[in-house]
Amino acid sequence: MKKSRTFVTTLFAGLTVLAVTGPVVSETGDTDSEPLVLRKIMQEMGKEMGAIAEAISREQWSQVADSAMKIADHPRPPMSERAKIMALFGKDMARFKGYDTVTHDTARELAEAAAKSDADAIISTFATLQSSCLECHRNFRKPLQEHFYGKRSTE
Repeated sequence: MKKSRTFVTTLFAGLTVLAVTGPVVSETGDTDSEPLVLRKIMQEMGKEMGAIAEAISREQWSQVADSAMKIADHPRPPMSERAKIMALFGKDMARFKGYDTVTHDTARELAEAAAKSDADAIISTFATLQSSCLECHRNFRKPLQEHFYGKRSTE
């Protein structure tokens, strides 16, 4: 019964990851400008989120930990790009940075839970990580896309 509940929860988590990260991963810029480094970072984190969902479904805790740490330690865009993002968000930059901090901290918690093979903690922490990603995307993806790529959000 517990494995069945874990599987259903993991399946839901995986579908949520695809729904949340799909538009980010599939975006293509339709202007002549270079894509932001942030876009590549988001694409890589989306892949790691998918890898986590798959690893949870297979109870491959070491893979969960590895992917979680890749998210926790994701690279930062170059300072010139960060300055442009700061200029765009102004006072909202603290909230944007707050989501990034939650991502780092929660991904580390997820890796710790995976190191302990604590399936319940893994599932709940992964859900928290997904929620943080979703809220950040809801608040900031569209303005980033419109400002840097001159197009409407795919949502």
